Amino acid sequence: MRIWRTFPHSGDDPLSEGGSLCAPRAYQGDGRHDNPDLYGVLYATQGPVAAVVEALAPFRGSGPLSPALLRRAGLPLALVGLELDDGAALVDLDDPAVLLREQLRPSAVATRRRAATQRQAEALFASHPEAVGLRWWSAHEASWIELSLFSERCSGLLREATVTELDPSHPVVAEAAAWLGL
Repeated sequence: MRIWRTFPHSGDDPLSEGGSLCAPRAYQGDGRHDNPDLYGVLYATQGPVAAVVEALAPFRGSGPLSPALLRRAGLPLALVGLELDDGAALVDLDDPAVLLREQLRPSAVATRRRAATQRQAEALFASHPEAVGLRWWSAHEASWIELSLFSERCSGLLREATVTELDPSHPVVAEAAAWLGL
């Protein structure tokens, strides 16, 4: 399955900091499914526009898109296409049967209360040792599918396919910026 993520890009080694497969736990803790004491999380999407929207959403309402919005900590943002093995197990929080089995309500999964979603992720990580991550819908557009991948469980199941540093003229950036009104 082809998935997408944006990340501050530095270097060619996908597993080192600044690489497409790196989930540095030192910078995690505030994200939807973060539990850095247990695992690192690679946040990805099933579409490239959704991945860029996730990166640019904090700037909604701040004015037009500028090149500075495509940098983090002095590094250029990149869009990476990744290949996740088709056999990789995901806990699908977009499936009503899974929500029922896990005793989760859609409103609890979609909440912006990070303490709640992090507790859910911790419980699902523990109860599904075969799962490499969680599949759920975007808070920005429900038809966009998001993935929270447990980085340590993805070893050998995730491969880098393409890396493109982003600039305002990139078609995916332009589409994401238009969607956000930047």
